[in-house]
Amino acid sequence: MNIEIILETADFVAVNKPSGLLSIPDRMGVEQSLKDLLKQRYGQIYTVHRLDRDTSGVILFAKTETAHKALSQLFESREMEKFYVGLVNGQMMNASGSIDAAIMEHPGKTTKMMTHVKGKPSLTDYQVLEQFRLYSWVQFQIHTGRTHQIRVHMQHIGHSIVCDDIYGDAKPVLLSSIKKNFKLAKIAEEEKPILSRLALHSFQLNFTYNDTAYALEAPIPKDLRALLQQLKKWKG
Repeated sequence: MNIEIILETADFVAVNKPSGLLSIPDRMGVEQSLKDLLKQRYGQIYTVHRLDRDTSGVILFAKTETAHKALSQLFESREMEKFYVGLVNGQMMNASGSIDAAIMEHPGKTTKMMTHVKGKPSLTDYQVLEQFRLYSWVQFQIHTGRTHQIRVHMQHIGHSIVCDDIYGDAKPVLLSSIKKNFKLAKIAEEEKPILSRLALHSFQLNFTYNDTAYALEAPIPKDLRALLQQLKKWKG
């Protein structure tokens, strides 16, 4: 698999992770992860943070123990600015806002999180970039790093991320749902989705490391760009 390197220094490597690839090996260790691929290239590599399997975008790995400690500290002390973009279900009432709702593990499901007063403090800012009939294209900034934070918070306010199989309805986006008078081609047995993966992308990381300021960006991937293009086209 080709790994798209955004930036590589002596201390760290920033990668544009594709959707569908694990950040690090799971407990079973059967499925290949991004960390496995980087190990093949660099030998020793250190996990600084993670992205969900189906979330695409910029992710950092350290190349030395010293860098690992320093970069991890930036995340823990909230000195790492983390921006995402995503498509959510429905039109949002407010153009911008903050979701301040504690998050904890779901007591009945090991892979699921939930908002709860006994959870860890969790803060997400959002800004609506564009509204469509059925969806909203939104930018997020997370000030904490809880598992599934954006997904849980968006479910919490009633606007789950599109194609979310844990916190939403997992329904794929079909052209027939956004294009008026849609007709399926005669040779096609069924309609192919425009998007069937989680519509969430890690867009930007801003931080200062060894007195150097970095603003690392991962361009919006082809599948999300294609979906946005169709939404804009049939917006009227």
